[in-house]
Order: sequence, then C-alpha cells, then structure tokens
Amino acid sequence: MNKVKIRKAGKEDCPRILELIKELALYEKAPEEVTVSLEEMEECGFGNKPIWGALVAEINQEIVGIALYYDRYSTWKGKRLYLEDLIVTESMRGAGIGKLLLDELIVFAKEEKYHGMVWQVLDWNKPAINFYKKYNADFDSEWVNVSINF
Repeated sequence: MNKVKIRKAGKEDCPRILELIKELALYEKAPEEVTVSLEEMEECGFGNKPIWGALVAEINQEIVGIALYYDRYSTWKGKRLYLEDLIVTESMRGAGIGKLLLDELIVFAKEEKYHGMVWQVLDWNKPAINFYKKYNADFDSEWVNVSINF
C-alpha cells in the first residue's frame, strides 16, 4: 500500500467527504437519511461560523477516509471533542487507515486541550466495536439517544 497522508480537510474536500458519508449510510442501511446538501456542508465547515472540522486520509491524492468532528461541552467534564463519523472507504477497510485517523485525532484533541472524546457506534457494527475496544473505550449502556428533527 502507498503511503497514507493524514491532513486537515479543506473546503475543496467536501464533495469527497459527502461521497464517503453516503457510502457509510448505505453500509448502515439508511441511504435515504443523508439529506445534507454540499452547499450546507461547505458553509457549515468553511463559512463565517464553522461548526465542524475533519481530518482526511489520502493515498495518491485520493481521499480514502475521514474523521469528522465538532466541539461538545459537558457540564461534568468540560471541553470534549465529538467524533461524528470515522469513515474509511470499503475497499480500504482493514488497512489501518481508521487507526491512523483516530490516532491523529486524539493527538489533535490533546493539543487543543480537550478533556476527552465521545462518539456513538451502532450496536450491530461489530467490526467498529472491536476496533474501538482496542482503545479501551468505555461503552455506555445507560444513556438513550434522543433527537428532534425539524
């Protein structure tokens, strides 16, 4: 495998990031759930008030993975980083790219003085669960996801 380069995402990466998000939604059997537009993604990530950031993994200038994140604040723990999605394109899964992305995101979070990182994983996604267990991540069975859609 060629060398993997991890870097911060730029606005020009949004079309490929959205493709990877749609690929993940297909894997999670919910392709119709992706309703965000490219324009909204660009504005929310690189407009006047960015609310998300991402690291991308590239091989030969092709983005093969992303770690998309944003700030979260816990009244108990303080500043935390929320990992919205860690995605590696299907053909590259198992090649260590997810580990490179997560390791680099942990370094970033520590450098930026976050007090930890949180994320969700579907209970049926055994490959992802096993991957996160290698990081000694805490799996919380107490909390229930709640959301309101507008």
